[in-house]
Amino acid sequence: MVPETGLPAILVINRQRRVRLGRNDLQQFARRALEQVLVLPGTDLPAEIGVVLVSDRKICELHREFMRLSTPTDVITFQHGEIVLSVDTAARQAAEHATSLAGELKLYLLHGLLHLRGYDDRTPDARRTMMAVQTRLFARLTRKKHAEAEATSITTITRLCAG
Repeated sequence: MVPETGLPAILVINRQRRVRLGRNDLQQFARRALEQVLVLPGTDLPAEIGVVLVSDRKICELHREFMRLSTPTDVITFQHGEIVLSVDTAARQAAEHATSLAGELKLYLLHGLLHLRGYDDRTPDARRTMMAVQTRLFARLTRKKHAEAEATSITTITRLCAG
């Protein structure tokens, strides 16, 4: 159930200590991204959404527990409204794809919101649809001409949607 304001509450929480981050920029992006995702058709969103920034060690634990995979991943989305982002993975991907850490985290956050809205990337057709929506929204939200390059980095990492 969405609150009377029309938007679910969304809160970014930093639970890792390795990388110093300014949470305000990501929090503002989360709010804008949520507004854009709510315009899309899809599953109702929970009244509260938590975006939790963690280390690779923590996301590995979650990945093992819910997917039986002992590897780090970029984002894990739980249908009850929690989106877990790995800051370590984002830093590696940013270096590999010549993007920024902030850009990678924003991309992962948007990806998680799309999963909450019902988008899926487990099949090639579903992945193409999700990536097209993600690329369009990311470009709009970041006003970057080369958002496609940043958005493609997410296709190389395993995702998890747990309900």
